[in-house]
Amino acid sequence: MDINDFRGIQTILVMIAFFGIVWWAYSSHRKKKNDEAAHLPFDDDEIAERTLKQDKTEKKQ
Repeated sequence: MDINDFRGIQTILVMIAFFGIVWWAYSSHRKKKNDEAAHLPFDDDEIAERTLKQDKTEKKQ
């Protein structure tokens, strides 16, 4: 075995790892967590709105 055999084996192992991660990330049991993660930027807007409202009420007092 020479270095090129090891490179070929390494390439195959990396491809298997890549496809395993893709399969895991897009599997149906991850759908709920992926949907929650997709809505995170919108949750920040709601927090920012509440903070602005609190700031306005504190300034009025």
